[in-house]
Parts: sequence; C-alpha cells; structure tokens
Amino acid sequence: MDSYKTVRKADSEEYIVKKSRFIASVKPVTSQDEALAFISEISKKYWDATHNVYAYSIREGGVKRFSDDGEPQGTAGIPTLDVLEKSGVTDCAVVVTRYFGGIMLGAGGLVRAYSHSASLGINKAGIVTRAICAKCEALCDYAFYGRLASLIPENGGIIEDSVFEDNVRVIFRIKKDESPAILAKIIDASNGRFEAKITDEFYADVD
Repeated sequence: MDSYKTVRKADSEEYIVKKSRFIASVKPVTSQDEALAFISEISKKYWDATHNVYAYSIREGGVKRFSDDGEPQGTAGIPTLDVLEKSGVTDCAVVVTRYFGGIMLGAGGLVRAYSHSASLGINKAGIVTRAICAKCEALCDYAFYGRLASLIPENGGIIEDSVFEDNVRVIFRIKKDESPAILAKIIDASNGRFEAKITDEFYADVD
C-alpha cells in the first residue's frame, strides 16, 4: 500500500443529546498494543462513565476490533467502527465515552449518537493522507539555491532542511512516485551542474 488515511493527532470532541453526554477521544496508533493502551487510558480517565465504547483499525494485518461496553449489541461499537471504515481511516483508535442523562435513546438513537460522536472526534483530530515518500538530498551553490528552493515546492516536494556551508545542502521529501520527475527537473534546471539523490524512503503526511 503506497498511501493510506489516518488522523493527524490525538484529540477529543463532546456531544450532548437528550442529556446524555458523549465524548469521542481519538488517537493515531500503529499497533493493537498502542490501541489497547489508549483505550485503557481513556477508560481510567472516565472511570465514572456509564460506557466507554471503542473501535480501532490497524493497517498492518488489517485488524479491526470494537466493543459495545454494555450498550445493546450492535448499537455502539459497530457504528463507531463503521465511521472509521466509511472515512477510510486506519491506524486509529476511537473511544466514545457516554454519561447517561436519564433519557432512553432507543436503539436507533444510540446508533446515531455514537456514529455522530465518533465522526465529530475524527474530524476534530483531522484526517491526513500518508504516503511512501522519498527523502532526497541535493548539493548546490548559492547562486542556484534560490531556484532550487522554489523548484521543489512547485513540484510537490517539501523542504525539511537547508544547510549553508561552502555549498548549500538541501534535504527534502516528495511522494515516491513523483521523485523521478523532480530529480530530472533539478538536473535540467541547473543545466546538468547539480542533481539530487534519494537517501531514504518512509511514510509521511502529504496533505
């Protein structure tokens, strides 16, 4: 898989319906251990809640798990996981905490409440696409640096560092499948005087 969607950061959002308070806590995770540790952390934080429903999806191995945590079967955990799946998000854990407000919501109401709460939490955390990127390094003189510094972002690259010594060493990243084009453009723009090379490959945010 060259790219996937996940959440940008850990965050939470609150939602109240018919006096029941729902708190969606969301976090990017990369393993079941991380997901379970997060679920445990939130369950301890909201130890006095009526329910701490969860769902998580892990990219490696295609692992997907959920729990209704005492809510009627099919009304909480599955709707929460469904939000993850419909948004295309993976490597993510969601815990929706509920403090019962005294008014029954019914099965349909619970499904809507947990779905909406999970969606609010994921949107608050921010959905980002991560893709295999090539880490590149270019060495040029000061005269060409200005052109290089504009050429890289113009072609979808992101400059991570510039080191100014006798020459300028520019470190940048770009989506792997776009790297051949930018490497060729650097050679062309400098009339063959300078080039960039790929030094590593890794997953990184691309939007």
